[in-house]
Amino acid sequence: MRKISVVALAGLLLLGCTPKEKKADEEGTKIVEEVTPLTLTIKEAEKIIALPLHCIEQEYPNKLGQVLGADSDLKTPKQLRPIFYGCFDWHSSVHGYWSIIELMKRFPALNETHQIRKRLNTLITAENVQVELAFFDDPNNKTFERTYGWAWLFQLHGALATWEDEDAQRWAKLLEPLAKVLMERYETYLPKLNYPIRTGTHDNTAYGLSLSLEYARLMKETAFEQLLVETANRLYAKDTNCNLAFEPSGHDFLSPCLEEARLMSKIQDAATFKTWLTAFLPEIFEPDFQLEVGKVSDRTDGHLVHLDGLNFSRAACLSDLAKKLPELAHVKAIGKHHFESSFGNITNDDYMGSHWLGTFALYALLHQ
Repeated sequence: MRKISVVALAGLLLLGCTPKEKKADEEGTKIVEEVTPLTLTIKEAEKIIALPLHCIEQEYPNKLGQVLGADSDLKTPKQLRPIFYGCFDWHSSVHGYWSIIELMKRFPALNETHQIRKRLNTLITAENVQVELAFFDDPNNKTFERTYGWAWLFQLHGALATWEDEDAQRWAKLLEPLAKVLMERYETYLPKLNYPIRTGTHDNTAYGLSLSLEYARLMKETAFEQLLVETANRLYAKDTNCNLAFEPSGHDFLSPCLEEARLMSKIQDAATFKTWLTAFLPEIFEPDFQLEVGKVSDRTDGHLVHLDGLNFSRAACLSDLAKKLPELAHVKAIGKHHFESSFGNITNDDYMGSHWLGTFALYALLHQ
């Protein structure tokens, strides 16, 4: 069994040992547990930021995921993608950068030595962006990272563009052409998508739409936002009876049911969403609703360790659903339990988990 460091264990205990109260409703019959929300402090920030800082310039091991069109396409990860070559694969590198930026914004003390900025300035350059763009222009890789990686690039660009910081504004301007290309790819792709992809992994349609919608609203890309909302309604508005009993599958890091519900909560008013969710996931309204956490049996297995990510993404979903509908206050405790069950695992973890799980932990904390 992997040992948890004293620091990690202390952090986990601090997250877990929060006061809880129970309140009866007006009729005195329904008991709702009051849950102290998880919070992002510098202690958690230091723990999380160490993970992407360790790997954004670690070239190997690496999963390229490209389609080869000729012998000349056989290049090293750094030659192909001189910005996003680390952290095992392109999308993990992208959201690793997002984690770094989000934490630098919130905790300037993390960057007292300016070493992080120096590293990013050597990586995010005009020359390197052109190489990244050239890869996406390859006819054999038009669908590369659709739509998971695209959505995380949006998140990164949005985080930079909205940070009033000289370096961040320069990096945002440099990455803007890539964000625009991927937005155009999305705009071409979505009208052709007749059916949603309902997996619990990277190509889950609802997850990509959800992250992209956050970006569209943040950046006031109204036409893009309208396309995303229309697509979500077209694909999901008539869905009913999502079967949580079939979740998770063996290597899920997303909940197809909860990600869809979370997406719909973003595009419907509360009354409409309650009606939709009652038909889609009726059991979530039950006061005794339960959801077992995902259990990882081998942390060195890159697929099996996905289940820690599932616990983090479920925590984000459940928190957002509870914020949308007061009737779902009871799911906050379930989400918190999911988060706490996995947060201790990301310290001293095997690279198969450490190269990406910090991002999912951070995203969950930011959505409490």
